[in-house]
Amino acid sequence: MRSPTPRSIAIAAAIFVLSVGAPLGPDRAVAEEASKNLLDLSAKRLGGPEESLSRYRGEVLLIVNTASECGYTPQYAGLQSLYERYRERKFSVLGFPSNDFGKQEPGDDRQIGAFCKMNYGVEFPMFSKVVVVGADAHPVYAYLTSLPKPIGGPVEWNFQKYLVDREGDVVARFESDTKPEDPALVSAIDRLLAEPETQSDSGS
Repeated sequence: MRSPTPRSIAIAAAIFVLSVGAPLGPDRAVAEEASKNLLDLSAKRLGGPEESLSRYRGEVLLIVNTASECGYTPQYAGLQSLYERYRERKFSVLGFPSNDFGKQEPGDDRQIGAFCKMNYGVEFPMFSKVVVVGADAHPVYAYLTSLPKPIGGPVEWNFQKYLVDREGDVVARFESDTKPEDPALVSAIDRLLAEPETQSDSGS
């Protein structure tokens, strides 16, 4: 008998949540986000306008909360390498700077952008600094953290990673100490990229 994959677990958990309904609680916004697809949301680009995540439909995504003064900051280099390796196959990294952990992202958009470009040559999409924990979490992170475990649950530290398939389903979570070149992460990306695109993915 085949062991369940992270994707099958996530899909089964999502079906369960839909069947029983999202829990009511003091933070109704978080519960309401759970009924959405990730690609229904939007976020402000670093130093730029609000951008709908629907533009990434059909791509495999790796969503990462980043910081410029963290022990994991050198992962920017590996994330950029992943982006360069796979972007022609419709893969993208989406970076969300956050100052939530150890105040390790103190800069503004301009400073963050300059740091990423100067030190790591970052070319993948970066978004404005956001809150990723608690009641003030950005809608993208309110959605991600409201998903059933083991994917959902609080963000634990900088450079936590969420892998998203072409349809906007979050299929796996990788902790901060998982390097971008980790074989388990690379293998998971390869598997998603090998899956055929649907008509909605291709825009036809």
